[in-house]
Amino acid sequence: MARYRLFLLILPAAIVFTAFFLLPLAQLFVIGAGGKDGIAAYAAIVTDRNYRASLVATVLLSGGVTLATLIISGIAGVFLTRNRFPFRPAVTAMLTFPLAFPGVVIGFMVIMLAGRQGLVGDVTQWVFGDKLVFAYSMAGLFMGYVYFSIPRTILTVMASAEKLDPKLEEAARSLGASPLRVVWDVIIPGLMPAFVAAGAICFATAMGAFGTAFTLATRINVLPMVIYTEFTDQANIAMAAALSFILGAITWLVLAVARTAAGSSVAAAG
Repeated sequence: MARYRLFLLILPAAIVFTAFFLLPLAQLFVIGAGGKDGIAAYAAIVTDRNYRASLVATVLLSGGVTLATLIISGIAGVFLTRNRFPFRPAVTAMLTFPLAFPGVVIGFMVIMLAGRQGLVGDVTQWVFGDKLVFAYSMAGLFMGYVYFSIPRTILTVMASAEKLDPKLEEAARSLGASPLRVVWDVIIPGLMPAFVAAGAICFATAMGAFGTAFTLATRINVLPMVIYTEFTDQANIAMAAALSFILGAITWLVLAVARTAAGSSVAAAG
């Protein structure tokens, strides 16, 4: 009887998982292997120079975004958790506000800041006599990704920072540890599960983000844009499906490793 109840409880989740994950993924794999190159299409990500370059660029970009986001969110999250001041709720709301923006809107914001008519260009031209424009490059994409990754990360960091025991820091200081040593030996290890969890979500999101990259420039060499080009411009549906499957497999692997390393806190990061 207990097994029957357990089966009934698991059945809805199993149906949803099969319908919305396993079957689409299997269909995507079949389509990817159904082109003129057959199953060899999945090897193109390493044998073709352009595909390989886009994969490397995407991984490096996502890794850089994750590192920058964790540093910013770690400092801001601990500060907001440990300090109470009049405008603290407003500051927290401003840092999490980008959650309401889709990628296209964030792309336009980057253009307004660092585009040809953006604020950065106007200021640099006034100061240096030369306009700095970087919205339509990897630097602009990096800025946009960090902007929308901070809210997803800082909430996890703040929740974890609330659970840190201040007595551990006091004990470290009483033993002569410098402020930097306290951060390195007490705060960072205490926040490490949150960093792993939030970092995995941040990395996976940056790997598959499309709206911001599409808004800034269709020629930015990241994997989602390559997939889009293969599907729309080249009508190479099989290769687009193969690249999509590989992209999904990489992000799933990162999340799986993070879940193993950080346990259930990965779920909290979402």
